[in-house]
Amino acid sequence: MRLLIAAIAACLSLGMPVGGAADEARPNVGSIEGWEAVGRLNISNINMCTGALVAPDLVLTAAHCLFDPRTGAQVDPSTIRFEAGLSGRQAVALRQVVKAVMHPQYRYRPAGTHQIGSDLAVLKLDRPISRSQVQPLTMSSGAARGDILGVLSYTRRHATRLNLEPSCSVLARQSRTLVMSCLVEFGASGSPVLEMRPGLPPRLVSVISAKAAMGSRRVSIGTALDSTLRDLMRRAG
Repeated sequence: MRLLIAAIAACLSLGMPVGGAADEARPNVGSIEGWEAVGRLNISNINMCTGALVAPDLVLTAAHCLFDPRTGAQVDPSTIRFEAGLSGRQAVALRQVVKAVMHPQYRYRPAGTHQIGSDLAVLKLDRPISRSQVQPLTMSSGAARGDILGVLSYTRRHATRLNLEPSCSVLARQSRTLVMSCLVEFGASGSPVLEMRPGLPPRLVSVISAKAAMGSRRVSIGTALDSTLRDLMRRAG
């Protein structure tokens, strides 16, 4: 419990302008093949987040990505474009968002104090992406302390190249809030957190809400998936 509280106290928002100043470099994924379901959310050509395809026409991301970090106003979903498998100037598929559904318990707060534990949103695309092009990620609600994770994200420094945090772990869990050793940078809000078990395909267990500090240690905060996600998907669909 103390571990979780200490990390939450230093939470920082990750939704940042596409053209912002650089952060420290993260390793790039050598090939997009197999990770096409992860894409950049281009929000009004001003801000960016990361999202993941969880059904042919549904994208999972962080709820706070649906708010303008400068004004706090909710973003018109139709101004959001999902760029699946973006690599350089090419994307596997481009789709406009037509609808957004947030977790019913989520409430937006000023920058740096976003509500965590319910920071989830599902975006409806204007048309499905064929499974022959992109396979949606498989989901799980079983994230637990000690699980080995991977995070795939687009960041403010690497806005057009998918970045991989390959081997981090869950440090603590309280209800739907995860504290993780994964290192993330500005722009990574909504990035999929994957459970990485030897011999098994990766499963989506969380999305990134914020980066934080636990004493002198850098950590990240995520919202774990649970049964409410199915309801969000049903409402979005």
